[in-house]
Amino acid sequence: MGRDGAMTPGWRSLLFVPAAAQKLWARAHTRGADCIIVDLEDSTQPEAKSAARALASEAVRAIAQQGADVVVRVNNDPEHLEADLMAAATPGLRAIVFPKTASAAEIQALDARLKAIEDERALASGSIGVVAVIEDPLALERIASIAEAPRLIGLCLGSEDFALALGRAPSPASLDLACQQVAYAAAARGLMGLGMACGIGNFTDLDRWNAEARRAYAMGLTGALAIHPNQIAGLNAAFGASEAEIEDARAILAAWDQRTSGVVSHLGRMIDQPVVERARRIVRTLRP
Repeated sequence: MGRDGAMTPGWRSLLFVPAAAQKLWARAHTRGADCIIVDLEDSTQPEAKSAARALASEAVRAIAQQGADVVVRVNNDPEHLEADLMAAATPGLRAIVFPKTASAAEIQALDARLKAIEDERALASGSIGVVAVIEDPLALERIASIAEAPRLIGLCLGSEDFALALGRAPSPASLDLACQQVAYAAAARGLMGLGMACGIGNFTDLDRWNAEARRAYAMGLTGALAIHPNQIAGLNAAFGASEAEIEDARAILAAWDQRTSGVVSHLGRMIDQPVVERARRIVRTLRP
């Protein structure tokens, strides 16, 4: 639950599909991802932006009609942003993924524009959320103020661009601290914290990919972005409780229900209220 009391999505896996690639987004809902990102930014060359944008509304509607959550990554530049927002804002859109976020003021301006578009198109007020993508060290320094901006449902580390800004390869050495800062800022406000301490281009060495996803979960992140369907199963498995954790949580709650004082012993551990609350959260977030 976010700081304003609104529920935020629990997306473990967000799969990119280029807006122009109709064959890909037509079956994207079958890939197992919790959310589909229709992309108008990096997957589209400048000369092809207009053609991709023309397909964005259709992509959003088609994916949403299949019951999948769908968002659009726009271009954060004056040449394309307005047209991207107008193309994206259609019934079924859950959020705008806003790349290269630099400040809270940018998100505030985006909020104002989205309010106007919602009014113009008779969309529910505030129905379009925002995922702010942190892609350089200066934005990371400002993450606390960015995280307080309106409409936010998530903070995301753009690992490839962040590493590029550092002049280093995307790796745990260059990205661990950034991941943790995103995780902490998001958790403090009830937002999704998305990202991994590696590049997202690896879709063949799945053992390594899955290990990095588990590390990201351990750091407090709640999900990550993917560019290939091969990456989805690992994300869904990593960003959630394991079977052992689920079993342990249920046992803790059962022991707590039988307590006769403010604490209870369970398998050699002293169980108190914080431990019980964590167990409750695990059980609450189980998917059907």
